[in-house]
Order: sequence, then C-alpha cells, then structure tokens
Amino acid sequence: MHEKEAILVAHGAPANPVPQEQTMQALAVRVAMWLPGWRIRGATLAQPNALEAALAALKAPLIYPFFMAEGWFTRTNLPRRLAAANSAALTQLAPFGTDPALPDLMAQEARKAGGDAGLLIAAHGSKVSKTSSDTTYQMVESLKARGFAQVRAGFVEEAPFLADVAQDMRGGTCLPFFALRASHVVQDVPEALKEAGFQGPLLPPIGEAGSVAKLIAAALERAIRAP
Repeated sequence: MHEKEAILVAHGAPANPVPQEQTMQALAVRVAMWLPGWRIRGATLAQPNALEAALAALKAPLIYPFFMAEGWFTRTNLPRRLAAANSAALTQLAPFGTDPALPDLMAQEARKAGGDAGLLIAAHGSKVSKTSSDTTYQMVESLKARGFAQVRAGFVEEAPFLADVAQDMRGGTCLPFFALRASHVVQDVPEALKEAGFQGPLLPPIGEAGSVAKLIAAALERAIRAP
C-alpha cells in the first residue's frame, strides 16, 4: 500500500515560472478536496527547487505527471530529477494526457461548446518524437468513437500544422490538447486560427477543465489500490 501522498508535476515555463507554479499548487488544492486524508503538492520542473522542496515535505509520494504524452521529460528528465532529490523508490504514474477517463472529459467539454459540428484538436507535436502526435491521434480516434463525426488534429511543431488544418475545416470548435495555459496556448494556437480564418470558438486547454481535479484524484486512488 502506498502512502496517501502525491506530487503533481508539470513542465512549467522557464522564462516566467511563477504563474504556472502557482497554477500547479492551486490544482493540488483542488485535487486534495476529492481525497480527504491525502497530502498533495504541486510543482513545476521550471521553478528552481520546487520539485525538490515538495519531495522533502513528503515521505514517498506518488508522482503524477501533468503532461499530455510520454516523452523525454517524463521518461528521462523527471526520473533523473526524482532520483537526484530522493533516495526512496517512487512510483511515477502515466501522464495526464493518457488517462483512460480523459476522452470522456474531452467529449463533454467539446459538446458543451457545440463541437459535434466539427472538432479541431490543437496539439503540441514534436520535431523529434512521435509519442506526442501518437497520443493526439489516439485521442482523435477515441472522440470519433464517442460520436463526433469530424475530428481532426493540427500541431504547433509538426505537420499537419494547425493553421493548415484549420484552413481546411474553416469552422467548428477548437479544443487545445494542452495541460497548462503556456505560450503555445496563449500565442501560437490563436495566431494559427486567425491566420487560417477559422470560424468557431477556441476553448481553454483541456487541463483547465473543471473536472480535471476529480479525474486526477481518481487516478491517484487507483494507483494506491493497485497490487
């Protein structure tokens, strides 16, 4: 049985780490509301010593990566930081973007905004790794299976680029497949939609959805019950 402790870890913004650090701490508070008796901390990799301070305050927490896909940060950088800061054997869970409950949450948020008429998933992508786009395309297929007739993905950092896909679609609802409101969400995504003449609402990143805290709490509960 694991300790009822967890750290929610996001990448953060190296150029301006404080706002996203505060966002993760606030998310930790909301998750803790669903988990009486748990100790939950939030931290970003970008804020100096934030992860190390969270580790020092807890005994053997579960590590919940608030990332959209497995990749270098979750497979290499985060484990390295954990090992350097804590000698205990820590359990790192699957990232937020791969949670089996996330497609239902994505569908719920899209339908509230009229996404049945066409849904554009704006995602990060990667120039060096396929895991980011693979996770996004898996989400596209999951949403199609939930009754969305037209679901397409466009990326910020790889083809098909968001502006090109948005231009093809022209309209619909754009849902950013991002955990936090960082530069891609604030600048790149709206600029691509404007360039494409996309007619339709741009929703907040899925990581800001109201039900995310409950989703994370359920993942942590499953983890401590696992053999």
